[in-house]
Amino acid sequence: MEVRYSPDEKGFKGMTTSELRESFLIDLFVKDTIPLVYSDIDRSITGSAVPVKKALELKATKKEMAAEYFAERREIGVINIGDEGSIIVDKKTYTMKNKDALYIGRGSKKIIFKSKNSKSPAKFYIASYPAHAEYPTTHAKFSDATPVKLGSLETSNERTIYKYIYPGGIKSCQLVMGLTELEKGSVWNTMAAHTHQRRSEVYMYFNLGNEDLVTHLIGRPDETRHIMIRNEQAVLSPSWSLHSGAGTRNYSFIWGMGGENQAFDDMDGIKMQDLK
Repeated sequence: MEVRYSPDEKGFKGMTTSELRESFLIDLFVKDTIPLVYSDIDRSITGSAVPVKKALELKATKKEMAAEYFAERREIGVINIGDEGSIIVDKKTYTMKNKDALYIGRGSKKIIFKSKNSKSPAKFYIASYPAHAEYPTTHAKFSDATPVKLGSLETSNERTIYKYIYPGGIKSCQLVMGLTELEKGSVWNTMAAHTHQRRSEVYMYFNLGNEDLVTHLIGRPDETRHIMIRNEQAVLSPSWSLHSGAGTRNYSFIWGMGGENQAFDDMDGIKMQDLK
């Protein structure tokens, strides 16, 4: 497990491109392993599992987590962006098709990821935050997610937000999670931009081609920087930073939030004329 310590607003201003990428960008989806990044931002853990030749078990690390098992004091959200697979949680099997989600509650001891077909494996995206309460492990098909349509083709941001883990959906302690899909011809996400002081967020971009990228904006509204992001990479967003981006084509991204407030609309909007 890699541990990341993020800069504050003042330190952020002097960072080079390489330093920005080392602090905020996360590479994921390595076959037959579970790469994990532990961040001091709300103590989030971001990772992935791509089981090809073998099943993969999500285990705690003694040094970073000081726990006997991963979900001893944590809750976990998983969304599959690959082909069909399954997740076994304490001997119960959950079939995970493309864009299905699974909430794994605190206290779950044994978590195993499998692919149905090694030639077309599942790709499990993992988001985890500390939990002070236990909620039941719950599976949601993509068709079960709550859709919200936003934006328009005229402003290049016609998109649908699918909510899985949130108040009114799958119950959790602090994790809020879902995915957004942009329509053809749209490239902007989360613009006009916002921050939310009461929680951090992680974006994971996918459904991009090999030659495509997203220019992800990060920083204070009056002091923005950018990170070039390729397919199936994630980016950390501290509570003081906006998070928005534009791609070379339409794409999808998974958003996961954790912090003090689960209300989806708890945002501090930024006026377009205030962006610099």
